[in-house]
Amino acid sequence: MQLHNLRNPLKRKIKRVGRGGKRGTTSGRGQKGQKARAGHRIRPAERDLLLRLPKLRGVKNKPRTAPSRVINVGVLARHAEGGAVNPDVLLKKNFIKDKRERVKILGGGELKSALSVSGIRVSASARAKIEKAGGSVK
Repeated sequence: MQLHNLRNPLKRKIKRVGRGGKRGTTSGRGQKGQKARAGHRIRPAERDLLLRLPKLRGVKNKPRTAPSRVINVGVLARHAEGGAVNPDVLLKKNFIKDKRERVKILGGGELKSALSVSGIRVSASARAKIEKAGGSVK
């Protein structure tokens, strides 16, 4: 026995797969497929889900401005005090939560009393109903 023949009995030789040898071309890795390749990594299912979703989904279709709060003329006729309608009155009556909120008056409902609307956008049908009842839109 020589010094170079000695080996550590605790250190085991690790089997290196896929490098030719007595097992033929596949070397214990089976045939073809993802697991037979060098440096294979199984792709996670999350990546497949992400690839199915369209890129930049929904970005093109998002509105640029917040939608307006809609109030019908018939509702205003019941709640308007003194015939004046402006953002302050709407805030006091809890139609809006903030003075800067966008509001548009639409022509739904009946209007019997005159309304004086100022500082609020009004549709054409609502303008016609307000002016027919003797009111004004500024």
